[in-house]
Amino acid sequence: MTRTLPAPTTTPRAPRPVGTVLVTGAASGLGRAVATSIAAAGGTPLLLDRVPVEPDPLLADAPSVVTDLADGRGSEAAIGRLLSDAGGLDGVVTAAGTDRCGPMAEVPAAEWERVIGVNLLGTAAVIRAALPALTASRGRIVTVASTLGVRALPDASAYCASKFGVVGMTRALAAELAGTVGVTLLVPGGMDTAFFDGRPAQYQPGPDAQLNDPAEVADAVVYALTRPDGSEVREMVVCASTEPSWP
Repeated sequence: MTRTLPAPTTTPRAPRPVGTVLVTGAASGLGRAVATSIAAAGGTPLLLDRVPVEPDPLLADAPSVVTDLADGRGSEAAIGRLLSDAGGLDGVVTAAGTDRCGPMAEVPAAEWERVIGVNLLGTAAVIRAALPALTASRGRIVTVASTLGVRALPDASAYCASKFGVVGMTRALAAELAGTVGVTLLVPGGMDTAFFDGRPAQYQPGPDAQLNDPAEVADAVVYALTRPDGSEVREMVVCASTEPSWP
């Protein structure tokens, strides 16, 4: 017996245009993948990193600024200049991040605190600088946490502290900005990027590690940025199907 499904009661709405999106950490890894995906989707990425962003065909004309997110006030000023030149903003993706592995007692205080300064306080500085423009456009924020923002591991106290902080801050912002600015928390698993380069061997993925392609995560970010008005992706986990740190 064939069952007849009821007709849909609503007409699917078209996604929002990507628009102009500020991407931090745009020189490499997830940030570069997000910036490229935004450009490919017809948007305009604004690029921020602590080093110059090497151009490619999709990013050749993208406005960019060099700033160290550990300097929150300096970063806010740099973002203000970038947004003034851009003339508006529709989204922010805070993909910049750093790490310093090791037992807490053995990691120099300045290096431990830099992880918090970039990953958590830097994320807050970017959002603070962008909020007036995002409020005007009823735009979207995508913060980038980590599976280590919901699960702790040894020798990762600085990174876990920063990413747990991003999770809490983003959830609070989602409540604070509800109906005004869309907020999405992205929890990515391990990705095949240069993030692990230069670490001692015990803190690098093993030869059989299954790491996700950052382009796949970037596609999910673009999806979150383009949900129709009144609909949001509040939280999403994007990882390889064999990701060992989730759940």
